[in-house]
Amino acid sequence: MKTYAKVLTIAGSDSGGGAGIQADLKTFAALGCYGSSVLTALTAQNTRQVTGIHPVPPPFIAEQLKAVLSDIGTDAVKIGMLHSAEVIITVAEVLAQFNAPNIVVDPVMVAKSGDKLLQDEAIDALKTYLLPMATLITPNLPEASVLLGHPIETFADMPMAADELAQLLPGSVLVKGGHLDTAESSDLLYISPTDRHWFPTARIDTQNSHGTGCTLSSAIAAGLAKGLPLPEAVGTAKDYLTGALKAGADYSLGHGHGPVHHFFNYWS
Repeated sequence: MKTYAKVLTIAGSDSGGGAGIQADLKTFAALGCYGSSVLTALTAQNTRQVTGIHPVPPPFIAEQLKAVLSDIGTDAVKIGMLHSAEVIITVAEVLAQFNAPNIVVDPVMVAKSGDKLLQDEAIDALKTYLLPMATLITPNLPEASVLLGHPIETFADMPMAADELAQLLPGSVLVKGGHLDTAESSDLLYISPTDRHWFPTARIDTQNSHGTGCTLSSAIAAGLAKGLPLPEAVGTAKDYLTGALKAGADYSLGHGHGPVHHFFNYWS
């Protein structure tokens, strides 16, 4: 019998379909993986705004995790925003119980407005319980700033930020440069002091950029689930996201920031 490359996403639901669990599952499918999901929150949102959030109680998050991991299992895990310290601790405990492999943490902590989405105790829990389990974390510059407690704003700041973030975990760090005011959006993958990889990508002029962080981290997890080395998994994920952004730029959906085109390789 054949087997699937399996990826589990632990994140919130986006009713508009562009980010969160929905974007993760689309990405897994587009990249040839079987996706399973654990919902941490329900949101009422569209391309313009979030109008409501309904958190899932931590015991039921644990029940979902145990149901998936005790039967289906997984080859990689993608983690999105976890809204409280209790949820973070719950997720970390169950993943440790099942020795889950290839954990990719997208530390969604800062809104586009610049407002922090997590209270300080939740950020402390993230650093204490979850980041030490991560194979890779994928902070953008505002998120790196929150984790480190000082501003990370320029291209020159990124290597220093990667060095500092590496002290928080045994795994690797992908510092994303999407917030840079430059012609290229360069990401830095830090594996060790002597093993670093830059991924420069030309910026794409599009309003349809909702869910890019979710999509990138999910694509990296899919690559790891399929057995790719980390640098290749990141490079392949970057190529996939670039293609999805380019293809999605030609579409109109909603009246705000629309989604990327997750299935650009299959239909247009």
